[in-house]
Amino acid sequence: MTPQERAERSAEAMMANDRASPWLGIRLDAVGPGTATMSFDVKDHHLNGHDVCHGGYIFTLADSAFAFACNSYNQSTLAQQNSITYVSPGKGGERLTATAVEVSKTGRSGVYDVTVTGADGRTIALFRGLSRTIKGQNFEEDT
Repeated sequence: MTPQERAERSAEAMMANDRASPWLGIRLDAVGPGTATMSFDVKDHHLNGHDVCHGGYIFTLADSAFAFACNSYNQSTLAQQNSITYVSPGKGGERLTATAVEVSKTGRSGVYDVTVTGADGRTIALFRGLSRTIKGQNFEEDT
């Protein structure tokens, strides 16, 4: 199995069990070894009291992309620590896209950067996720 096929199979297995992302309207756009891109449309129910996208939804989008990127090797991997910096507000009606990229993977620890962008390409948020691989796989695979 190629690394790309493994990433795609891992994503399929994860998406089959992910109830949060689809419920929020988050879509997996692309996945590869150590990378994932996810997006969603900002609807009225995502807006806060300032009439911009609530930071929790932006964080969830980034966290989901991080999860699919760090699980792309078919090794069960969880978040150990995450942080986010909001740069620009997300607007109602626009599509936000989160692109996760692996920065480092050593042993059971990984570092991933996620950039969330607006429909016009502006940076909405910068997210850094630290991962920890645990026992298990996302799908059964001969090793």
